[in-house]
Amino acid sequence: MSSTAGQVIRCRAAVAWEAGKPLVIEEVEVAPPQTNEVRVKILFTSLCHTDVYFWEAKGQNPLFPRIYGHEAGGIVESVGEGVTDLKPGDHVLPVFTGECKECAHCKSEESNMCDLLRINTDRGVMLNDGKSRFSINGRPIYHFVGTSTFSEYTVIHVGCLAKINPLAPLDKVCVLSCGISTGLGATLNVAKPAKGSTVAVFGLGAVGLAAAEGARIAGASRIIGVDLNSNRFKEAKKFGATEFVNPKDYNKPVQEVIAEMTNGGVDRSVECTGNIDAMISAFECVHDGWGVAVLVGVPHKDAVFKTHPMNLLNERTLKGTFFGNYKPRSDLPSVVEKYMSKELEVEKFITHTVPFSEINKAFEYMLRGEGLRCIIRMEE
Repeated sequence: MSSTAGQVIRCRAAVAWEAGKPLVIEEVEVAPPQTNEVRVKILFTSLCHTDVYFWEAKGQNPLFPRIYGHEAGGIVESVGEGVTDLKPGDHVLPVFTGECKECAHCKSEESNMCDLLRINTDRGVMLNDGKSRFSINGRPIYHFVGTSTFSEYTVIHVGCLAKINPLAPLDKVCVLSCGISTGLGATLNVAKPAKGSTVAVFGLGAVGLAAAEGARIAGASRIIGVDLNSNRFKEAKKFGATEFVNPKDYNKPVQEVIAEMTNGGVDRSVECTGNIDAMISAFECVHDGWGVAVLVGVPHKDAVFKTHPMNLLNERTLKGTFFGNYKPRSDLPSVVEKYMSKELEVEKFITHTVPFSEINKAFEYMLRGEGLRCIIRMEE
């Protein structure tokens, strides 16, 4: 066991004290892991748009002070009671959703939506005792989606940790713990395009580009990128996109444009924006008889999806997905192996790197729409 096992660890963490204000590097106390919990030393973390969304306090109950972060890679420092499949020294990816392996969802081959550990953005404490493992001078600091990786050490439920190949570089594969796997899995696991098929991807941010990458890996013959920002088209070519459509360039619905381009519609579409109009377009642009549309983006809480029932009766299929239908503990190690075997490239998603002390720069890049993923190095 490590020399710090069972003891409180003092370390640096980037604390969000209030909505939209720069994070502050503070010394925090991180309590030892309790039953079914693991304390992890985070080596690399990256910024995902979900962190920014909740830091800005849009669309949920604001909970501060809080430690954000959920895309990361680290090494197990110590484990709590009942943890048998992880030990100190193991390399892990924390995941915002979990896999208890015991509920009906976990036992189903079709679902990855664990009853116990499904994402909960409102909960800022651990399940075991309803308390935080972080504090500053006795004051609790709240957790975020069970991971809180903007800290040199964090405590995570064992079900939210994927044990991976120790040879995989954590500064690269850390991006597989959220957005990239979400987009990749939406295509490979849910849309399942056949070799030679046509695929439309709506939204060319990191998740959408990962969806395009999935279509490329699947052998799609045409991958049509759809985005309101034409500047993203050049970047998308690196991820397999073959053609581009900016809906603003046409005076008719983009689904009609795509149907004309593809002789009746694409075989598969993947929507990665969260915009309700894009969702409707993604569904209505697939070919009747066999077309499948997959929704990935998270819409506004009051959004309503409207389409004519004939679009479904004409044998189009509409699906939704969560984390690309990957079960974190069971499936994520194999996604890492795709990278290790050079089937999947992740370097092209990584556009910036900053030291932990400059974490606010990562927020600036994302707010300005610069780059895809910014890696934050915890050790400086």
